[in-house]
Amino acid sequence: MADAPHERSTFLGLLPWSERSAVVQALRTETVGGLVLLAAAVVALAWANSPWSGTYEEIRDFHFGIGAIGLDLSVEHWTADGLLSVFFLVAGIELKRELVVGSLRTPATAALPVVAALCGMVVPAAVYAATATVGGGSLEGWAVPMATDIAFALAVLAVLSTHLPSALRAFLLTLAVVDDLGAILVIAVFFTSDLNLAALAGAVAGLVVFYVLQRYRVRGWWWYVPLGITIWALMYNGGVHATVAGVAMGLILRTTRDKGEDASPAARTSHLLHPVSAGVAVPLFALFAAGVALSSASLGEVFTQPEPLGIVLGLVAGKTLGIFAGTYLAARFTRARLNPDLAWADVFALAVLAGIGFTVALLIGELAFPHPAEAELIKAAVLLGSLIAAVLAALLVKRRNGVYRRLWEEETRDTDADGIPDIYQRTSPGPGSARGDS
Repeated sequence: MADAPHERSTFLGLLPWSERSAVVQALRTETVGGLVLLAAAVVALAWANSPWSGTYEEIRDFHFGIGAIGLDLSVEHWTADGLLSVFFLVAGIELKRELVVGSLRTPATAALPVVAALCGMVVPAAVYAATATVGGGSLEGWAVPMATDIAFALAVLAVLSTHLPSALRAFLLTLAVVDDLGAILVIAVFFTSDLNLAALAGAVAGLVVFYVLQRYRVRGWWWYVPLGITIWALMYNGGVHATVAGVAMGLILRTTRDKGEDASPAARTSHLLHPVSAGVAVPLFALFAAGVALSSASLGEVFTQPEPLGIVLGLVAGKTLGIFAGTYLAARFTRARLNPDLAWADVFALAVLAGIGFTVALLIGELAFPHPAEAELIKAAVLLGSLIAAVLAALLVKRRNGVYRRLWEEETRDTDADGIPDIYQRTSPGPGSARGDS
């Protein structure tokens, strides 16, 4: 007798209750932070193009710190290397959670979003490289259009007042998590200055101590905060971008609960720092990174110079093509089937939305083009590319919002008010609530 065929998993179906709860909590903070980020970017642009632009530049370029240990930095530099380390610490925790208990914990569930994310990084880089090569430009910016800004994307959805189902939002979150890992690897490998091996050895030793403290269940912020700051300072002085220290510590933090624990160290740290990251660190970085002086001449250069044009095309066309094609091919050659209540047009809209590459794209742009004049043009390209992607995604998402509203209402309806939606208490969910991997 032949074996029964394997049941096909549902792509973008109903999330398991525990996974949905974690995703909803994470996305709620990201959405609020995204709105603050959006406001900070608008303030930065208005300030840099106002009669008070000189004040903006003075504050941005003001230096302070401890020069004796190599930490006399500008305000812009502190926000990029210091505050963004908090962002990458939270990103490292989220990646670890996804790897241990989330959608990346098994090869079967991880394959599709990982393939989509990888294609969403490789294709934009290839589009940039092709554009720069044809135009005779520099290849230094190949990594700029690789990363998706989840907070900015969610802010766009919030402004649109859409009802995107949690599975679509979770898929976008997973893409961003893998993007963040790719970005930090790119920063660590390709954007290092002259290495100070002694400082790097000290940073590695600090990470080993951090791991030992976690391994032996040592608790108390007075251990971890001074140690974390020391690791960050050593990593910065070692010539590796200091944000690498943040993601490394995030990956080390324990994500599983011991018996008697209300929450794991990673969950407690994320709960404390996620609002700080989304509501303070990233918006302040945006405030001092997005202040670009715009003019008709500079906007024209974005579309005539090969480097900025490559970034715009990478974000708008490369991201869309890479994520959509990667998702479709991964689903085509695995046993995954699309949720029957959704269409591939929904995946396409999500791929366009992922072209919003604000925070990490600006960071990599500053590293790839350190000359101020070049950096300003690259920032303008990131802003324009992200804006174009946001407008196109808004049109596509709003067109399908009726479908999303119906699915959202079904997955949030709680008639008995017990805190668990009715759809999770059915013994036989209907086809519109197909369970499966997202």
